[in-house]
Amino acid sequence: VAGHLPLGTLRVRGSPCSPSPWLPWGSLLPAQHPPDHVQHHQEVHVVLGNEACDLDSVVSALTLAYYLAQTAAGGQAAIVPVLNIPRTEFPLRSESIFLLREQGIPDGCLVFRDEIDLAALHRAGLLTLTLVDHHVLPSGDAALEEAVIEVIDHRPLERDWGPRRRVTVEPVGSCTTLVAERVLEGPPELLDRQTAALLHGTILLDCVNLAPEARKVTPKDVQYVALLEARFPDLPARNIIFETLQKAKFDVTGLTTEQVLRKDLKALSGDQLIVAISAVYMTLEEFLQRPGLQHDLPTFCQQHSYAAVVAMTISFGECHKPHRQLAVYSPCAGLRAALCSALERASSPPLDLSPLPSPCPDLCAYHQGNVAASRKKVLPILRELLLQGGPEPWGCRAGEEAMAEDEALLPPTPMNSLVDDCPLARGLPALSPEAVFEQVSRLAVVRPGPAGSPKKK
Repeated sequence: VAGHLPLGTLRVRGSPCSPSPWLPWGSLLPAQHPPDHVQHHQEVHVVLGNEACDLDSVVSALTLAYYLAQTAAGGQAAIVPVLNIPRTEFPLRSESIFLLREQGIPDGCLVFRDEIDLAALHRAGLLTLTLVDHHVLPSGDAALEEAVIEVIDHRPLERDWGPRRRVTVEPVGSCTTLVAERVLEGPPELLDRQTAALLHGTILLDCVNLAPEARKVTPKDVQYVALLEARFPDLPARNIIFETLQKAKFDVTGLTTEQVLRKDLKALSGDQLIVAISAVYMTLEEFLQRPGLQHDLPTFCQQHSYAAVVAMTISFGECHKPHRQLAVYSPCAGLRAALCSALERASSPPLDLSPLPSPCPDLCAYHQGNVAASRKKVLPILRELLLQGGPEPWGCRAGEEAMAEDEALLPPTPMNSLVDDCPLARGLPALSPEAVFEQVSRLAVVRPGPAGSPKKK
């Protein structure tokens, strides 16, 4: 798709970026020559997805930012959707790349976390934040909590944001469903086909094509898929878009074991211990038979200061019925035993684990009977365990590289909420106030009117 676009209109760090013929999002894309009014903005309103940056997070951030920009709900602020990973990590998110390019949005049009210094903007008093597809910031971003004005999420609420923030939290299958609800509450002309296609495809992927057998879908997800289809009857058939996105998501061809583990990774930090939880898109048998696995696992942990890795595999059978297995790897026997015990004894929810043969002594393998227990539901079980104390209770010795601060982690990388915290690996260059304004001034400012004609503000 990108190859057929007229190049040179918009650029991010030299990358060509130009909208498709009906791309209405010029107001959200960095440009080379913004008008003067952008330089006069005294505030930047960032719509920030989660650290895993799955398709649900990406599309929620982009579509909500577009809606806020079109309705002037952000006031005089420049509205910027930010993908919460470094740009170099984005190639592992194959289904996000596929859907965005299908809708005429090349990678070069996106803004990533390593391209905007939120801390500097906050210190300058210029930042407001809307969080989508998450509502708890990692410890490295704790100072940014003061800037949060709105939260939209589909996870159980873990903290009280108080009455000053607008909080929308519902246990739907996809956060994008809640964003679609917000968009459809606005003026009808704001929902163009491109936005509808992004919302529609993401909900279908997140909710496994609305299949009840997967136990991911809720009535609200079904309702908003139907509403989007009613508004745009030419949207691709559900089966076609789901199968296409699913194929793109599960494509791990040519990836190393490290990349497979990083592709959909979240991490939890305890007292000097970091545990990685990776969603792996193949059967556990296929994963355990990867050449060099017994060397790759300890190397992966050592390089990134992980005390353990929990690999949660997912594959699908007939009628999109999910099949889940998991493996717990740690060179520390005490920690490995504690992790296994917590998972085996879990009751909220129960995982219904059955032991499987393991090819190495430092790894325990299981079949997971409760297929509805996605990583999103397993994370609180492991978080509670890690909060019990430091490494000593499990006989582990925290290496000098181990870091309690989760900003030292690799950025997580998932796909959708089938399998869903981790901060950025690289620090950001210090920005002076002048540099901050220069960064903001790169935002494009042409916004289409209701009929699609450009309108300068």
